Amino acid sequence: MAGGDIENRGGGAKSYSNSINDSSGGSFISSSTYMIDDTEPQWTSWLVPVFLVANVAVFVVVMYVNNCPKHKLVGKCVARFLGRFSFEPLRENPLFGPSSSTLKKLGALEWTKVVINHQGWRLITCIWLHAGVIHLLANMLSLIFIGIRLEQQFGFVRIGILYLVSGFGGSVLSSLFIRNNISVGASGALFGLLGAMLSELITNWTIYTNKGGWNMGTSRSGLV
Repeated sequence: MAGGDIENRGGGAKSYSNSINDSSGGSFISSSTYMIDDTEPQWTSWLVPVFLVANVAVFVVVMYVNNCPKHKLVGKCVARFLGRFSFEPLRENPLFGPSSSTLKKLGALEWTKVVINHQGWRLITCIWLHAGVIHLLANMLSLIFIGIRLEQQFGFVRIGILYLVSGFGGSVLSSLFIRNNISVGASGALFGLLGAMLSELITNWTIYTNKGGWNMGTSRSGLV
């Protein structure tokens, strides 16, 4: 087994070639050579963590304003030991969160308020609100797994714009198709990031398959 590679440690294109032993003990170098460009810069992800902290902070503020024990009878709130941060009864909010009236008060998306009362700011504020702990946890885990990688690859400017524009677009669609209920959450923004990740994967599919093919080829020659 002999594998030769010429690598530029300072970045740039890397050239890989395979050498294969023959039965007489000699070796020859195969004609296939793979050129892999690794000149793309890697940014440090900081905007996505800021978005995560902002969403969590807003949820804490919402729960503080909600103050379930003040509006419910004794024993009705969930996790009452949390004081004013305790959750609404599960029959009202099974996601362990605030009441719908609190969400409306703090900027949840509601069709009548946007269209009739001209409260267009709700198209933005609803992106930062979440219906409960389960809702928040699911969205933030998705933001970490998808957003950090994209920010490292494309930078905070593109990802920040994509997040906000996708969130706004999701709010507009929600206001058009959901008229009888309120809408909150960063799902629209997350779907925008997911779409960007899938488009990047499809666009560079050939590069990924070539890398995979080269790694498989070197693994096989190592086994021989």
